[in-house]
Amino acid sequence: MLVVTPDLVIHSANPAAESMLGRSAKRLAGRDLTSVLDFSEPHVAEHLRRNSEQLLARGVPMRLGDRAVLVNLTVSPVPTHPGWRVVTLSDAGQGERFGNEERRVSLRGPAVLAHEIKNPLAAIRGAAQLVARQLDEGKRDLTNLITDEVDRIAQLIDRMQRLGREKPEPVAPLNLHAAIHRAVDTVQAASGMKLAVREEFDPSLPPVMANEGALVQVLINLLSNARDACAGQAQPQVVIRTRFVAGLVMNVFRLGRPVKLPIEVQVSDNGPGIDPAVEQHIFEPFVSSKPNGQGLGLALVQKLVRDMDGRISHERDTAGGWTHFRIHLPMARQGD
Repeated sequence: MLVVTPDLVIHSANPAAESMLGRSAKRLAGRDLTSVLDFSEPHVAEHLRRNSEQLLARGVPMRLGDRAVLVNLTVSPVPTHPGWRVVTLSDAGQGERFGNEERRVSLRGPAVLAHEIKNPLAAIRGAAQLVARQLDEGKRDLTNLITDEVDRIAQLIDRMQRLGREKPEPVAPLNLHAAIHRAVDTVQAASGMKLAVREEFDPSLPPVMANEGALVQVLINLLSNARDACAGQAQPQVVIRTRFVAGLVMNVFRLGRPVKLPIEVQVSDNGPGIDPAVEQHIFEPFVSSKPNGQGLGLALVQKLVRDMDGRISHERDTAGGWTHFRIHLPMARQGD
């Protein structure tokens, strides 16, 4: 984000602008905006010089040094300072090419909406950063709050976009227990504390057919939820079990043929359980029993599991005081 005077002279720039343009805020200050932003389409620069009204443009070609990029451009007037404007740039490339080749853009509705939300979010975050530079260290609580909340909303949008992806990730044979250990290590590193997980593994399990990244993400979500759920217990316990369920085989259909799901992973905790009011809807988007939950974690988990031809279920053992999440996955075929 750049703040410019009525004469299009750069007054200040936030850290993201420094990174994008490869120059410090001090070097950018005092420069003519159109000499810094090399727009491939002359009418964009001409519009900036002649018109101080708001401008919104997506997929604008621009050069950054010897690199051609596409940017989303937002120009907003500053109501308290006539003629002054805030210029926001964000990368709109998404792998598109332009020049002599025809530009191909295939954004679906949710993706377009996500872009339109992220643009003003970037402006808000950049404005907060610029305001923070004018404040003493002890007075930056509110600007820090603004940037933190903007980041939280942006992360929420990212998760919504992942939830809307239609093309599943490719699957391959992998060691289930190696994926579990990777997920446990990640949760421990992120929380900064030792996660006491009791492992009850079947060492004879064959490889599963799954996507490693997706499976690790699923396990991270379930382990994090289990850790949080039992955190208030006198003796918090998280148990992860694996087994081959030869007598209890779930089936899904792939290309018209049934696929058996004999490999089970169970993540359990001794917390109080899920609120009965939402228990039947926990895999739906925006449903959460956590006070500050976004309600996208388990919806994403279900999508990732289904993309691997697997199934996930939830059960509350009221008598024993345990909550169980069970994942059933296909076994890798011999020769895969």
